[in-house]
Amino acid sequence: MSKTATTTKKKAAPRAKNLVIVESPAKAKTLKKFLGSGYKIEASMGHVRDLPKSELGIFVEDDFEPKYITIRGKGDLLAKLRKDAKAAKTVYLATDPDREGEAISWHLIHALKVDPEKTARITFNEITETAVKDSIKNARPLDMKLVDAQQARRTLDRVVGYKISPLLWRKVKKGLSAGRVQSVALKIICDREEEIENFIPEEYWSIEALVSGDAKKKFEARYHGKNDRKTKLTSKADADAVLADVNKSELVVKDVKKSQRQRRPQSPFTTSTLQQDAARELGFATRKTMMIAQQLYEGVEVAGHGTIGLVSYIRTDSVRISDEAFEAGKAHILEHFGAEFAVKEKPAVKSARRTQDAHEAIRPTYVNITPEETIISLSKDQQKLYRLIWRRFIASLMTPAVFDTVAVKISAEEQTFHANGSILKFEGYKKVYMTQEDKEEETGSLPEIAVGEKLTLVKITPNQHFTQPPPRYSEATLVKTLEENGVGRPSTYAPTIATITARGYVSKEQKNLHPTELGDVVNSIMSEHFDQIVDIEFTAKMEETLDAVEEGEVPWKDILRNFYYPFNETVTRADENIGEVEIRDEETDIPCEHCGRLMVIKFGRYGRFLACPGFPDCRNAKPLLEEAGVDCPICKAKVMIKKTKKGRIYFGCEKNPECEFMSWNKPTGQNCPNCGKYLVEKGTKAKKIACSDDKECGYRIDAPEEKDSAK
Repeated sequence: MSKTATTTKKKAAPRAKNLVIVESPAKAKTLKKFLGSGYKIEASMGHVRDLPKSELGIFVEDDFEPKYITIRGKGDLLAKLRKDAKAAKTVYLATDPDREGEAISWHLIHALKVDPEKTARITFNEITETAVKDSIKNARPLDMKLVDAQQARRTLDRVVGYKISPLLWRKVKKGLSAGRVQSVALKIICDREEEIENFIPEEYWSIEALVSGDAKKKFEARYHGKNDRKTKLTSKADADAVLADVNKSELVVKDVKKSQRQRRPQSPFTTSTLQQDAARELGFATRKTMMIAQQLYEGVEVAGHGTIGLVSYIRTDSVRISDEAFEAGKAHILEHFGAEFAVKEKPAVKSARRTQDAHEAIRPTYVNITPEETIISLSKDQQKLYRLIWRRFIASLMTPAVFDTVAVKISAEEQTFHANGSILKFEGYKKVYMTQEDKEEETGSLPEIAVGEKLTLVKITPNQHFTQPPPRYSEATLVKTLEENGVGRPSTYAPTIATITARGYVSKEQKNLHPTELGDVVNSIMSEHFDQIVDIEFTAKMEETLDAVEEGEVPWKDILRNFYYPFNETVTRADENIGEVEIRDEETDIPCEHCGRLMVIKFGRYGRFLACPGFPDCRNAKPLLEEAGVDCPICKAKVMIKKTKKGRIYFGCEKNPECEFMSWNKPTGQNCPNCGKYLVEKGTKAKKIACSDDKECGYRIDAPEEKDSAK
């Protein structure tokens, strides 16, 4: 019997896959669409290591070496990623293309204990198939200059926050914080409030004349000045003198200038301008804008396309775009609007002084996916923001709007009036994108008028005005101010505003930011004892130094070495000199209905309220209704001191809603000697008594000094 030889074929070992690590599941889902079966894509869920929360986390004596620990709750995730990394052929680190993303990749290499030779860094400005595959072809080593720039910022901010915040806890109350950027933002808001409080309105007058010519069509002209020189009218007597001259003079057309004017489109969005326009046009808070923009960048499900990233990277201070993006945008304009609407060459880009220019402007990744096509796929807020980004980008590549303008000079002997007309001749970029400023630009046409033509004065109207204080900051204007002064960077604006709001330093009312009493206290301490930290120029120069680390010009620990020791001495002096600021619960004469204790005033999420001091034994609490000590100007009931849900104080009638009286300033109980309306108190330092109708009346005097009862 012969043996039959049999051979068993061994199964080939499974081919090792490449591992791609991103920050979020949404981004991972988008990348899976572009990369084949040879890639496994996992999310780190953001940072995996950080400085400890319970301590400074920086070994000052060991040359400022940071102490990094695994973030709580990341243990199981890291164990899985270690296993995947060990089995992978190559580990591609695909975190965001900025300092923070580079640092996350660096921390991943250490946390996963993976051989750096086995890792590769890939970045892309947009999550498209071409961009992702090109990034793998052009994979690079980790850029330690970017990592060091992030470490410098993180450790510097940690030193400032962890040294000053405990001081505020001891001197004021627990839960407060200070920060390198947030303290500057708070000071900007407080300084503006002080400007408003100390503002003294100045009277001025304008004169409008309704005239008609041979065509019998009426039009308006505004007073310009005497002998064609701009003249400011500061009183009724000034205005009356002009009226007297005009009424006895002949109105004659002295000059007519017809011309064309162009208005060019704005550049595509940066992070800052996106936040500003989203606030103005959509009413979005900066934090909301960035959250939605991140969703659009990382990837959303779009009908007919699957999961795709709709916009390019959303943290940028540059307005440049790639040649490919320009050609795609231009082709879309040619196809859908016509050659007369498309620019011939890519618009030139001029970078601002403090621009890093690390990434392109924010733009749609697929320009042919119009906002209308995404209506069924995106949420309402996603749709609004995508439409804003898409239209701004397309408009930036369109030709200017063209206006026919007419400027007319009219003389009445020595007095001069001007009339202007502006008519849109060619829409240009306005066909797809118009801001509020654009909408107000077209002033209307003027009738045909000839030089030397005599005009008929139909009506002349003098108007009294008073100068207005500078407006309070909104989130949009604060972001603009921070950017213009070089304070912070695109990624810091939203969290900075969120922090000072969450800490109760500012309240937001009708889009305006108001400092609270607590914010004033913290700002006073910072301004008096840490003037360098809240100095705008110092903070801006520090940002430039951090940028120099990224360029490899400054070793990152040099920043800490130069900053820490003098700063630490400042903290020590401040600790010795700052007295304890006691913000105790204010006791009232209102007894608790449950236990009889006198109730106290507490601060909560929506402002002040009454609570029983016997907590937790007695949990009684109710709204605070504090009397202002004056009667309602409308119905003579009591005026109560109230707070909005955002924490801003106002004064309202106790009979609300039957009586609608409401004032942001405390009524004095007296009436204005000029117009009879009620007077209010204004200001905190230099108090004023002013008419409640500040715009029309403008009456204001210094408040009488309060007598010191101790004297």
